Amino acid sequence: MHVVIMGCGRVGSTLARSLEDRNHTVSVIDSEPDAFRRLGPGFNGDKVVGYGFDQQVLERAGIRRADAFAAVSSGDNSNIISARVARETFGIQQVVARIYDPGRAEVYQRLGITTVATVKWTADQVLRRLLPAGAEPNFRDPSGTIRLDQVPITEQWVGQRTIDFQAQTRSRIAWIDRLGEGMLPNRDTVIQEGDLIHLVMREDGAAHAFKVIDRGPEEA
Repeated sequence: MHVVIMGCGRVGSTLARSLEDRNHTVSVIDSEPDAFRRLGPGFNGDKVVGYGFDQQVLERAGIRRADAFAAVSSGDNSNIISARVARETFGIQQVVARIYDPGRAEVYQRLGITTVATVKWTADQVLRRLLPAGAEPNFRDPSGTIRLDQVPITEQWVGQRTIDFQAQTRSRIAWIDRLGEGMLPNRDTVIQEGDLIHLVMREDGAAHAFKVIDRGPEEA
């Protein structure tokens, strides 16, 4: 992947190095050239001086070939404007914005921009939201055998029973986030639009599970 990051503070620089460690390419945008010192001498990505809501700056950062965009500067307004430009002007689907005000974060979440409030902010959390589903689990047991993933439900699974979802993906649903609350599914639970499924599976079965999730349910 190629990821563009706006903001080279502690979070932005940590995120940039983490992505490079996973062999992704990174461009970092910041209005202060001195901020790039946080990246360290080993950083191989692009450093672009400017503002992330400036389309020409985004072009220099390689936004047209980017797979994801993270706005992690210290300003809510700058982050939201930049995130909307990345999503609405350049068509980037994987967009994350750092928002200090949790109330505003909820509003922008409804616009399709994933927001992370400062209270629960870490570079690892952003990393999981930027990378494709299945690339980085939320949890892996010490033996590396079992993993836990957050899986946003896709349209083709809406209306399907969770028991069929589990059988076809060869996984287990630990719980579902639905309408802001957690719930434990039973045999009669049906998947609804907007569900966020917390899925437990074997590491060696993850590729199969995500293939089935992307493909959709088999016809009975």
